[in-house]
Amino acid sequence: MPIYIHYASFPSLSSQIKRCDKETLKLIEARRRFVEWAQNEIAVVPDFHKRILFSDEAHFWLNGYVNKQNCRIWSEANPQVYVETPLYPEKLTVWCVLWADGIIGPYFFKNDEGHNVTVNGDRYRAMITNFFIPELNNHDVQELWFQQDGATCPIARATIDLLKDTFGDRLISRFGPVNWPPRSCDLTPLDYFLWGYVKSLVYADKPQTLDHLEDIIRRVIADIRPQMLEKVIENWTSRLDYIRASRGSPMPEIIFKM
Repeated sequence: MPIYIHYASFPSLSSQIKRCDKETLKLIEARRRFVEWAQNEIAVVPDFHKRILFSDEAHFWLNGYVNKQNCRIWSEANPQVYVETPLYPEKLTVWCVLWADGIIGPYFFKNDEGHNVTVNGDRYRAMITNFFIPELNNHDVQELWFQQDGATCPIARATIDLLKDTFGDRLISRFGPVNWPPRSCDLTPLDYFLWGYVKSLVYADKPQTLDHLEDIIRRVIADIRPQMLEKVIENWTSRLDYIRASRGSPMPEIIFKM
């Protein structure tokens, strides 16, 4: 017998009934388990959510298109539109960490010649070793957790082992000590806030070169106020409540308002 879940979409669209296959049910169950775990941690350590280093990457195209694989970008418009991009568009691949104490990054993936490149396992691990870990020197790492999504590069065995050298069991990741549920962009602050917020300001300046685009991204991120980040992280606990009440179902597509 078919199983269905019901969830709200954009306010401008009618609510929809989505049919669930076995894979979707597994995803929903993974989300339920993660939310239960996170809320149990917060019950013991009330500021637990403020100790999580949330990480993510996104592509910023020079033509104004931003992409995060398998995720919805924060928006005030219906996302079901076609975006035309050049066959080989110029873009930057940007990585950041967002947490209650600030933002680490942005980090732009480049090769030894300084040319912009996409991410592979070696580049991701080099970034962790040469950029991210040194940025933590002024913090008590023993109190911090690190979160990453299920993209191929972050979950490679060599990458998981590298991160466990620093964080031990305080690693939230697919194939990590604490499993991160797949396709849970509604639980990643960079997806439900940062990338969309940055995009909304970056392209207002109409950058004409990748160097100009990089400069604007750096400036916009540097200007984000601590009070704004506090709201973003506190919103995370509300999302846990919503997902638990909805038994793991995805959140509405417009999922964060400043």
